[in-house]
Amino acid sequence: MMKFEEIKKLSISYLFANYSREEVCFEKGRGEFLYDLDGNEYLDLVAGIAVNILGHCHPAITKTVKEQVDKLVHVSNLYYIKEQAQLAQALATIMPEPLSRSLFVNSGAEANEAALKLAVKKTKRRRVVAVNNSFHGRTIGALSATGQQKYHDGFEPLLSNVFDFINYGDIEALKEMVTSDTAAVILEPIQGEGGIVVPSAEFMRTARDVCTDRGALLIIDEVQTGLGRTGKMFAFEHFDIVPDIVTLAKGLGGGFPIGAIVSSDDVASAFQPGSHGSTFGGNPFVCRVATKVIEIIKSEGLDSRAREIGEAWISRMKSLCNSKPFDVRGKGLMIGIEMGEEAKQFQKFCFKDRILVNVCAGKVIRIVPALIISESSISRFDQTLLSYINSRS
Repeated sequence: MMKFEEIKKLSISYLFANYSREEVCFEKGRGEFLYDLDGNEYLDLVAGIAVNILGHCHPAITKTVKEQVDKLVHVSNLYYIKEQAQLAQALATIMPEPLSRSLFVNSGAEANEAALKLAVKKTKRRRVVAVNNSFHGRTIGALSATGQQKYHDGFEPLLSNVFDFINYGDIEALKEMVTSDTAAVILEPIQGEGGIVVPSAEFMRTARDVCTDRGALLIIDEVQTGLGRTGKMFAFEHFDIVPDIVTLAKGLGGGFPIGAIVSSDDVASAFQPGSHGSTFGGNPFVCRVATKVIEIIKSEGLDSRAREIGEAWISRMKSLCNSKPFDVRGKGLMIGIEMGEEAKQFQKFCFKDRILVNVCAGKVIRIVPALIISESSISRFDQTLLSYINSRS
């Protein structure tokens, strides 16, 4: 078996150096745990950045993968694909009306690109309103819609100038910016990379109302928040709104790459043969897996479980952090602890305890575990958080 240093040397020698990596390599995973090359167990509260929504190697997903890989992995969208049609039907059953039409791609960035194209094609308008501190992906259109300069640096010649940015939550700016030339407003219902920022219900409802009044489409980016993570099947449901276009990825595939946009019959009709496409998008293999993911979330009530566990966990963390100026926030099992300069220190402290957390926005601990996480694992993290707080007192 290869040793860690061998793997690290190969990576440094042959891979692009565009990722900062922890000093660990994992051999296998089970549930909410990962195991390194030496068999050490780590509690995974990152879950592939909200991807492994059912944990690692969920038995039903593993069984589905084995069955499908023996039947059919890929066939072109030149033909009808049974598994793709079944996944679209499954998505329609968990979406509010009139959202019933799906288009499949391979990632969240691709889903947002497709959504932006659809909005412009449908409305025949030229501008899009986006927000500062947002993140929608790293491909050119999605990157152009991302309101964080650090992701733009060095790529400015490629970026589009059709985006008008406002501050997240600024209701008056939103009302002013959306005009008769606005094709769409694109929003995360909770900002993920931006630091687990939850908007007011008034802001989200205003976005819906303004788009309706002025003929723009509302795109809600549920790439990180979707499929039960925030305590509802989709985070936009917290605000009692229905978007015109929803984008999905991450948790939808349970660990396998897939993205999707879901819209109404009317909006979807703007795309005709040749308008958009993806070679791998909607292949039988990943669609079968994604359908099983939805089935498990529904049958086990994992959205409700995330809400109940998340509310209790957030409340408990707020009590633990009472002596520190740390802001604990989020919904369901999408939780942020704003620690400022201490965030990186706490991440290292957790790593020594073999707990994996992630820092986003440079100052926020992001916790996005599998929705099947156990109470004992939650208690394990709480103890580490308390130990850290006591060590800094």
